[in-house]
Amino acid sequence: MLRISEIVRFFFISFREQPIFSTRAHVFQIDPSTKKNWVPTSKHAVTVSYFYDCTRNVYRIISLDGSKAIINSTITPNMTFTKTSQKFGQWADSRANTVYGLGFSTESNLVKFSEKFAEFKEAARLAKEKSQEKVELASTPSQGGAVKRNLLPVSKPVKKQESAPDDLQSPSTVDSINGTDEGRVTPDTPKHTEARAELSQNALPSSHSSSSVSKHWEAELAALKGNNAKLTAALLESTANVKQWKQQLAAYQDEAERLHTRVTELECVSSHSTVVKSQRTDLNQTIEELEFALKIKEEELERLKVEVESANEFQSHKDALLLKLQDTESRNQALEAHLSDLEQRLESDQQEREAFRKSLRSLLELLDSKISELTELRDSLAKLLEAS
Repeated sequence: MLRISEIVRFFFISFREQPIFSTRAHVFQIDPSTKKNWVPTSKHAVTVSYFYDCTRNVYRIISLDGSKAIINSTITPNMTFTKTSQKFGQWADSRANTVYGLGFSTESNLVKFSEKFAEFKEAARLAKEKSQEKVELASTPSQGGAVKRNLLPVSKPVKKQESAPDDLQSPSTVDSINGTDEGRVTPDTPKHTEARAELSQNALPSSHSSSSVSKHWEAELAALKGNNAKLTAALLESTANVKQWKQQLAAYQDEAERLHTRVTELECVSSHSTVVKSQRTDLNQTIEELEFALKIKEEELERLKVEVESANEFQSHKDALLLKLQDTESRNQALEAHLSDLEQRLESDQQEREAFRKSLRSLLELLDSKISELTELRDSLAKLLEAS
């Protein structure tokens, strides 16, 4: 929940400026306790808008549900908007310490919102670079005849973007928004015994095929779980390495500042110019080596960021496979219920046939006895006729 001062600022911005881009969507936030499930922050679709704050030169995503501010996210160059399905997207906000999710009514609205996010993210990056250039130009001293020094570049602090949790499952409301609910078709009741037998024969391969598909998805899910565990271990190891590299970077920066101070002191001593030049050469070489080491560490950090993004892609793929597996299991259960119903009907038909056969046999035996009696009567009448 946002503070009252932030809500007042939202209303001030809304009255002062018009939104750059607006759309309607269902808003969700990640559960802070589990970091796995989505919690809806709006009961219905609300307006989500991009605002530009000219005083701070930043872009923000703002959404209000009545008088309650449910989104206040400042777009930074480190943010990434991820489309997890055809109508659902999410992004992590490290400042708000949460992950926002939006469920759109159509796929085109999601695509437009994602394009605007990338556009304003690039604009925020350019604005940040311009502000840094202005600060550097303002902080550069103008000293006449001063000796130019090789300055060690100040490394930017690495902001770890808060990634989405390992297991993000969209709620049922998101499924209804995305239109993934499938209607259940009630099978027609067969009228004749042959139709029932044919349906039972056709239902058996369907159940076998659905079970084989289910096993296939389960095997693929198990493989993805193994890959996810490996990536998690690699991520933990890389996090530990990043902390160690940050400590080394701080030590390198302290060493560089100490070396620059030493160079300044040596330059002030004019009586030892030859010694100062040699020491300065050594110090410059040491600074170059430190800069090269810093460059290698920055490249390693970029590689780790790419690995984290690939882990997020694996997670989204895993979520899609889980949804497909649940759908397959529900269909398999429906087919099994239909098959059991057909088997019961077939068993009852067989019992009826067996009873009918028994009644026919008894009738045939009775008919045979009557025919034998009639035959004996005929023979006796024939004998009487011959005797007379």
